[in-house]
Amino acid sequence: MTTTADTLPDDPGTLKAMLLAERARAARLEQIIKELQRHRFGRRAETLPEDQLLLGLEEAEQIEASGDAATEAANAAERSSRAARRRRNRGLLPPHLPRVEMLVDIDDHACPCCHQALHRIGEDVSERLDIVPAQFRVLVVRRPKYACRACETMVQAEAPARLIEGGLPTDATVAQVLVAKYADHLPLYRQAQIYARQGLDLDRSTLADWVGRAAFLLRPVHERLLASLKQSPKLFADETTAPVLDPGRGRTKTGQLWAYARDDRPWGGTDPPAVAYVYAPDRKAERPIAHLAGFAGILQVDGYAGYRVLAERGDVQLAFCWSHVRRRFYELPRPVRRRSPAKRSNASPGSMPLKPRSAAAPPTNAAPTAR
Repeated sequence: MTTTADTLPDDPGTLKAMLLAERARAARLEQIIKELQRHRFGRRAETLPEDQLLLGLEEAEQIEASGDAATEAANAAERSSRAARRRRNRGLLPPHLPRVEMLVDIDDHACPCCHQALHRIGEDVSERLDIVPAQFRVLVVRRPKYACRACETMVQAEAPARLIEGGLPTDATVAQVLVAKYADHLPLYRQAQIYARQGLDLDRSTLADWVGRAAFLLRPVHERLLASLKQSPKLFADETTAPVLDPGRGRTKTGQLWAYARDDRPWGGTDPPAVAYVYAPDRKAERPIAHLAGFAGILQVDGYAGYRVLAERGDVQLAFCWSHVRRRFYELPRPVRRRSPAKRSNASPGSMPLKPRSAAAPPTNAAPTAR
């Protein structure tokens, strides 16, 4: 919205408040610009993670939206204009979502002018996104018992199988805990706090027991996924460090989490994208050899030497990452920093200054060299 002198208030106090608000907003935007520049041009160790950068952008967008809401509340024309723009730009809601019809009709179908009967000529249809908050419920399973009066034989249906024998959760409850922990990065203690707001006293250790038992039962699925990936003609492999609890030492140790992925969508492949994670206590070359036993094809990797041992066995052909190759070309033309003479003269008394290579004296038994 363009602000002109005619639209500004005449009250000095109001103008001062507007000026302070604009200065605060400008300072915040300058900070975001600096963070963006550091993210784009800073050293690799100093660049901001994407999540941290998005947090700063979220705050700026929230402040801007709050200011827009205040402007719309005071200006009806501006409110109508922005509402029209939102209708044009919001897009369509996914068709797979269930639709709940709500009819908003007039109370009297008689013409307010001549009191004749009105007839329907059309309708306006709009859609809004709604959410039903998560709600816990209790499944009550009843199994009637039957007995024969003649021989006193009792018959009863077998109890349905449970994911955790003797436990409270259904399969859906355990799945929700797993998705919240691993997909939404929600720790178990926070989940316990969320459930407590609904009157459920679920201890963190109880949730941990559910997660551990579910992980054991999901092992066949993980093994099948990894086996399916190894049937692919090409895979991507990478590893990263992961802190692991080390009981008895009072600290964590460093483990390795290996990822083996397939995604042929950019090349029109028909295989579905998939990724399997495998934990290992170290980064030895024997780890990927054991993980990829039976795989034959192209393996895209970085420059880690452990993969070369896998390629030497003959079944795997390595394809290296372009990002790592490009990084070397970027670092190649960078000048090497040399110490200035002033810094060399300020060296500690116990250190021996290094002579330039060109000024080094030849050995006494060396023959003179023509220049």
